[in-house]
Amino acid sequence: MTGATEVSAARRREVIDALRRGTVPQAGLDLFAVGLDHFSGALDDDIATVARGGSAFHAIRGEYGSGKTFFARWLAERAKRAGLATTEVQISETETPLHRLETVYRRLTERLTTATHQPSALRAVIDSWFYTLEEEILDAGEVADDDENALGTAVDALMEQRLAEVARTTPAFAAALRGYRAARAAGDAATAEALIAWLGGQKSVASSARRAAGVRGDLDHFGALGFLQGLLTVLRDCGHPGLLVVLDEIETLQRVRGDVREKGLNALRQLLDEIDTGRFPGLFLVITGTPAFYDGQQGAQRLPPLAQRLATDFTTDPRFDSPRAVQLRLAGFDLPRLGELGRNVRDLYVGAARNPERIAARVDDAYISELAAAVTGGLGGKVGVAPRLFLRKIVADVLDRVDEFDEFDPRQHYALTVTGAELNDVERNAAASSAGEIDLELP
Repeated sequence: MTGATEVSAARRREVIDALRRGTVPQAGLDLFAVGLDHFSGALDDDIATVARGGSAFHAIRGEYGSGKTFFARWLAERAKRAGLATTEVQISETETPLHRLETVYRRLTERLTTATHQPSALRAVIDSWFYTLEEEILDAGEVADDDENALGTAVDALMEQRLAEVARTTPAFAAALRGYRAARAAGDAATAEALIAWLGGQKSVASSARRAAGVRGDLDHFGALGFLQGLLTVLRDCGHPGLLVVLDEIETLQRVRGDVREKGLNALRQLLDEIDTGRFPGLFLVITGTPAFYDGQQGAQRLPPLAQRLATDFTTDPRFDSPRAVQLRLAGFDLPRLGELGRNVRDLYVGAARNPERIAARVDDAYISELAAAVTGGLGGKVGVAPRLFLRKIVADVLDRVDEFDEFDPRQHYALTVTGAELNDVERNAAASSAGEIDLELP
């Protein structure tokens, strides 16, 4: 794979370790991504638009196993390289219902990350913001470096100026920031921590901390939009010109009670309307869902105004899908692409292997194609659900053993075995036609 030798050891290991566990890596997906190149130009344009103070939205469409989560994290890496902050929220019926935007906002801040800070980056972002305000005032030369009182007063005034628009609609956000700054200045760590939690939408924050900042109660559905607006302002001022928000697995709305589904769909419509009005400069919103969610009567079609906003013509050949459309269709994998994916991962692995020559000789392109076909066969021939299991098998069962054991030859010593315990629900359904274990001998 081109450029594999230039990958840092830490980045390479993070990817390989995740694949060995059967999970999508949090970073490094560009190192082995397959079939996403035609999206990159249009999405980079969207990221540039967001960085200039605009906004963007896409709905990712694909069957289970087509790589929606992979796509979202691949996009997040591109966004972080452009300076944006990112966050990924898993929509679920019980833990993160879409109709409770206050819960979505809380999960958003819990998963907030930047190129230099892992989740949750909220406190680091807010501290960076106050530092940026101080530097801006000192650079203006109107306040002496050693005059802490004058500097504090000037920072407070500049903060009020920057948050003026947010304070008109959500004064509690600005008040909590003031309280946090005052608590830090007074050395009151407990109050400062509590107010960071409150700014992140957490519940059960100490009432004494809220009183100190002059705020009351918990965040509600409508306040969440104001807090998001405030967060975007803070991010922009401290060097992150935008925020990519991924709402993953939005198709779970189809499985909830009818009235809850209607509320969730309406919350999504409301969010898209607010983006269109320009309320959220710097927001790049991405949702992921199955075709059934976008096209079915238990999904977006249940709310015509939302269906109209998401409408995209997919009657043409997938080769001619526009990467600038509202909905982006993921084609999923066929056997050639699955083989290409395996070769990319092998080449990435070779860069850190103890015995790269042995891997190159024994895990050649032909063997990878054979393994891809065998794994797919074990899943009822459904290539689309095979990538996760295939990559786990190739790393943990084949590459690790070839690298560790001089005598191990996968063609002689490895028989593919797939057990129910290592399958997720979608893979288990695909393999349902086979009973017990699936033993497949590779030639």
